[in-house]
Amino acid sequence: MAEVLAEFSDVVVSPTGKRFRAQACGRPTADGLWHGWIEFVPIDGGRAKRSPRETTQPNRLDAIYWATGLTSVYLEGALQRALSPPIVRQPHAAVSIFDAPAPHLAADLRRVAAEPAILDPFAASEKGDVLLRKQLNALSARHLVNIVVAFDLSDEPRTALNRKSAGELVDLIASAVARR
Repeated sequence: MAEVLAEFSDVVVSPTGKRFRAQACGRPTADGLWHGWIEFVPIDGGRAKRSPRETTQPNRLDAIYWATGLTSVYLEGALQRALSPPIVRQPHAAVSIFDAPAPHLAADLRRVAAEPAILDPFAASEKGDVLLRKQLNALSARHLVNIVVAFDLSDEPRTALNRKSAGELVDLIASAVARR
């Protein structure tokens, strides 16, 4: 059951000039904690107002301690919160633009080649797969990795690509070019 933890002698005045008497109230929750809020009773009559929960304390004594430490400036802010509760907007049914989050920065970094690719596999493939493979087989594994990274032919990180043999890289590049 709720109880008054502290009553304040200072009058709290709203921006429109309406005058209120304030009292700090609290009540225990099911888990034994105490919630505290401020109630404002209009001096000239009318409906009382209350703030949203202002505090959660571990027990009644701490709730009383909180209430007795409130200043007139705090009470003015609590009155504002009581008079202007937050606007709760209903979410609208928006449609996601993307199917997944952006790749992690590390994924972007693996696509940045340390050296430029020395062969455009798409241009080389215009003369046929045999010529493409012949040109790729003439390159070192390091150059083949740079081609894979520069032309975004695999989702594998550069470290995984560096562990592949030149033959595996040639197959990877030729297959990726053929799929596109």
